[in-house]
Amino acid sequence: MNTTDDVTAYSAEQAKQSVLALVAYALQKEIIEKQDTVWAVNTIWALLGEPGYTWSENELEALLQQEPLTPPLLEQLFSRLQVIATHNGITIPANEDGTALGSYIMGALMPRPSWVAQHFWQLMHADSSPDIASKQATDWFYKLSCDCDYVRLNAIRRDVKWTVPTQWGDLEITINRSKPEKDPRAIAAALKNPRPKENEPYPACQLCFENEGYWGRSVDSANGSHPARHNLRVVPITLNHEDWGLQYSPYAYYREHCIVMNRQHIPMHVDVENITRLLDFVDMFPHYFVGSNAGLPIVGGSILTHDHFQGGRYEFPLDKAPVIEKIELSKNDFAEVEAGIVRWPLTVIRLKSRSREQLLKAAGHILGKWQDFSDAEAGLIAHEPDGTSHNAVTPYAHKEDGVYRLDLALRNNQTSPERPMGIFHPREELHHIKRENIGLIEVAGMAILPGRLIAEMDALQKAIQEDPTLMRDYAETPIQKHILWAQELMRAYESSHGATPTGEDLHDLLYQGIGEVFAQVLEDCAVFSQTPTGQVSLKRFLTTL
Repeated sequence: MNTTDDVTAYSAEQAKQSVLALVAYALQKEIIEKQDTVWAVNTIWALLGEPGYTWSENELEALLQQEPLTPPLLEQLFSRLQVIATHNGITIPANEDGTALGSYIMGALMPRPSWVAQHFWQLMHADSSPDIASKQATDWFYKLSCDCDYVRLNAIRRDVKWTVPTQWGDLEITINRSKPEKDPRAIAAALKNPRPKENEPYPACQLCFENEGYWGRSVDSANGSHPARHNLRVVPITLNHEDWGLQYSPYAYYREHCIVMNRQHIPMHVDVENITRLLDFVDMFPHYFVGSNAGLPIVGGSILTHDHFQGGRYEFPLDKAPVIEKIELSKNDFAEVEAGIVRWPLTVIRLKSRSREQLLKAAGHILGKWQDFSDAEAGLIAHEPDGTSHNAVTPYAHKEDGVYRLDLALRNNQTSPERPMGIFHPREELHHIKRENIGLIEVAGMAILPGRLIAEMDALQKAIQEDPTLMRDYAETPIQKHILWAQELMRAYESSHGATPTGEDLHDLLYQGIGEVFAQVLEDCAVFSQTPTGQVSLKRFLTTL
């Protein structure tokens, strides 16, 4: 495909070449087979409202001899197809991420959900080694999800990622350009005040099974924008004797970022049954981790209205954190379970065992004790007089060489007049960098920061170059909220280096500072701080175990 053509102008020749280019891509990626070629060409013509043009096998064969389209070129091709659709009066929902047309066309070319599920489970049983077979199945399903552009590789590549050394080890920082920043109060309100069943939008949320094949909603829809999901495929799985589904995240934060969701649209919760489901999952896919957000506002993730987990093939900073103190559990009940406190900014209890039964029993024991634990000296309240609960856990499960590992991060969502967004939530002076809920991925040591920071850091760097003291009036500018923080960074740098940072040094200073803020964010979420007082309170809780 010639990448220098004007992608905004319509021509019949461009329409033909664009359609053939997409069909060639689908053949190369094995989304369709050679026998499907004529059907695929005619299907795309119909979706674009084009009458169709004579084409030859030689034209298609020439495209097949080229390298498959890269994610940026595939995105450019979808822009060309959008021009054709617009020229022919085909209306596409103007959804928030602009993917409706590409999703619709790729969804039409993909195999049906039933075939995808059947093939996945054939691969799951295709090798005498369950571990090898499960890797082959997820490798195939992930590749399909990427090749059909459901996992939006080109958008993901625009994210900014770096690592920052801290006292807790190297923390991973990401700025996600495609994920909108969410207000924790709005997330809590959605859980507290759900719509009546008869007034729920369709689908009820972005995690519902009803998203599979959904066309999407435009930004001016009465129920708000909803991304196109025509190219989504969900593999049904069984967890704890219930129907769940496996899919991949469109905006993956890490390698093979998958979503595991309940078929029922029910609120998030963490109990022994859900921890059982986590262990079921790692039994099925031992090469993946899986975890859950806490089921309470403030300490939960960005979607609390639909029970779901997140997993994938990745090692987080938390995985490298050592156990620094052993916990003595009952030898009668948990003889085969190792338990300890992890050296981590949040309070994390790590359980390891070859005995699934004992590990699950130990997890239930700790969860039950924590959910009812109050400590007046530490300011911890488990339950309000009206029955509102504050204590929860963020669980994170692995299985390697037959050994289960379960990390339980203790969480509490109390508020106070001084900390209205959460006592164990990032304090207000850190909100210029991070104010959203701290969920599973961040508990594990990877920051998911809002896309606005890229432009704001560029503007801040320019402002410092013009005035290193930052004493000008920055009111009503996007960088106003960063000024005090940046002045502190500049003073510390000048004190240690005897000079003002410029160029790359200035850039590195700001981005290192962002990572240090994330470390403080995690420290703020610790229910038992690393202070002597906090550790005494932790000891009081451990005695209950």
